[in-house]
Amino acid sequence: MELRALLLLPLCFPGHPAQTADAEERQWEGSTLCIQCPYTEHDNYWQQKAWVRVRDDKPEVLVETTNSRQYPYATRATKGKVTIEDKHTYRTVVITMTNLQAEDSGTYSCALLSYNYGYVPLKTISLNVFKGHPAQTPDAEERQWEGSTLCIQCPYTEHDNYWQQKAWVRVRDDKPEVLVKTTNSRQYPYATRATKGKVTIEDNVFCRTVVITMTNLQAEDSGTYSCALLSYNYGYVLLKTISLNVFKVLRRWELDSLSVQCPYSTLGHSTETKVWCRRQGQTECKAMVRTDYPSTLHNSKALEGRTLIQDDTQNRIITITMKKLQAQDSSVYACELYRYPHPTRIMEVKLSVSKRTQQYSAKELGNVSVQCLYNATDYGAVSKAWCKEEDGKPCTILAYTNWSTSRTPQQGRVTMQDNTQQGIVTVTMEKLQAQDSGVYWCALYEHDHLFRMVEVTLNISDALGETTLSGTAGTSSTTLSGNTTALSSNVNTFILISGVLSILFILALISSVTLCVRRRKQLKRRGTRQEEDIYEKPEDIAQLDSTERIESPTDDSKDPKYVTLNFKSRLSSEDPLYCNVERSQAHKKAKDENVEYAVIALKQLPTNDKG
Repeated sequence: MELRALLLLPLCFPGHPAQTADAEERQWEGSTLCIQCPYTEHDNYWQQKAWVRVRDDKPEVLVETTNSRQYPYATRATKGKVTIEDKHTYRTVVITMTNLQAEDSGTYSCALLSYNYGYVPLKTISLNVFKGHPAQTPDAEERQWEGSTLCIQCPYTEHDNYWQQKAWVRVRDDKPEVLVKTTNSRQYPYATRATKGKVTIEDNVFCRTVVITMTNLQAEDSGTYSCALLSYNYGYVLLKTISLNVFKVLRRWELDSLSVQCPYSTLGHSTETKVWCRRQGQTECKAMVRTDYPSTLHNSKALEGRTLIQDDTQNRIITITMKKLQAQDSSVYACELYRYPHPTRIMEVKLSVSKRTQQYSAKELGNVSVQCLYNATDYGAVSKAWCKEEDGKPCTILAYTNWSTSRTPQQGRVTMQDNTQQGIVTVTMEKLQAQDSGVYWCALYEHDHLFRMVEVTLNISDALGETTLSGTAGTSSTTLSGNTTALSSNVNTFILISGVLSILFILALISSVTLCVRRRKQLKRRGTRQEEDIYEKPEDIAQLDSTERIESPTDDSKDPKYVTLNFKSRLSSEDPLYCNVERSQAHKKAKDENVEYAVIALKQLPTNDKG
């Protein structure tokens, strides 16, 4: 009992996670919603069931069953457009809401009525109803693209139809062709689903709805189909009929060719006129080319402009060929049997034609060279043109080639060269000006008509210098700028050279300062060694009075020898003269020269403190 009390909480609080964990239903306006709510407890079959809408966290009962114990057979109830049915055998509550509208969007629950705990939810859904779906209209037209999936619902209302076999039928020449069907529900009550190839049929007996699914649709699947009941007295009784149109999606590049085959199966159609038309709006289709009235013994073909139609009456195939495709050829096309006033559509295709583009950048007074590729086999013998687009005007021809001559044409500043062997046309524009910026075409020039091969966008910037640009025709855009690259290279070289010269100058300056400092130190050291005291006045010359030699205690030539000199105030010419010089500076003594040499070192004598 406590568990039931907990289950009641999501009903009172729609934001609770348990309520959002169920299902979301998406429906179109006017459609029917069918929900199955199973219950498993054995004693729940007699309890009242209800379909509840939750508004502002409060339950609003839309419809409920009666008490099964009091009314054991009254297990179905309807109120407005909502029906509830309690199937005891399957222990399932089935809810049906018809003619859904956008305001029906909201949160709903299947619930059990508990006398102790109120309504206990069995299943909660979020319903979203969308406006305007044409497929829900009876006898609707379904339009699909190749590779897509078709899903169709076919409701049936008669009470006894639930056990009848259901089928998905393709109608050909007013004759049904059964593609897939269910088994007999009386013999196999649970085998209500069948698959054959890419088609699946499922009979939802509770909702009284047949669901058809077709996967991987192809253009040849286009046709008329019906959901049907198998009646032993009347054969197949149609429930719903649709017209299915599956479009081929064909993608091409400009100047490519398109070839489409439209098969038709009925022999009687061989003698009818065939039409290749271009869709304009939802219903109108403008004829581009049509066949004559053929016989069953001869094929028929017709050519109109760039479009050729051929009718192979023996194999019952229409072949359409379109050449020199352009971007403006993109549209939806159809093969039709010409039947006035309402033609019969055989097949539709969607054609998408893309441009080949290039993009170039150049400088004023420079040159630009453009290469455009083409199929040499198909268009080698066709003249080529170079033209410029103008707003709201046809492309203005600036130059063109003549395939009958090998001369390279030059008109003004434009030169064209056509290599018909390799399928390359080269266009060169010289002495470019700012007004040359714009959109150009490489085009085939045939019977005064231009068929674009490549669209070229040219941008001219203000700068001096000459540059030659070249490109190759392709599907992607390319931008070239030779002058910009050369200028950038020159700037980088100048910066590099300036840096190297600056480093060399700094090194030379440092070397010069270093040499100058070292030279000054050498000169200062040499002047100190050669300095001498010169006394020119006689009175300043002292005469040696006596000497006293003080020898070193040991005979070592490296130790200095000390001599005490006593000078007289006057010197005679016969007295010896002493000079303090280095041994290396002494010159050889003459015979009559009385000179003695000695090394004199100053020694500080101790002072007498007493005086």
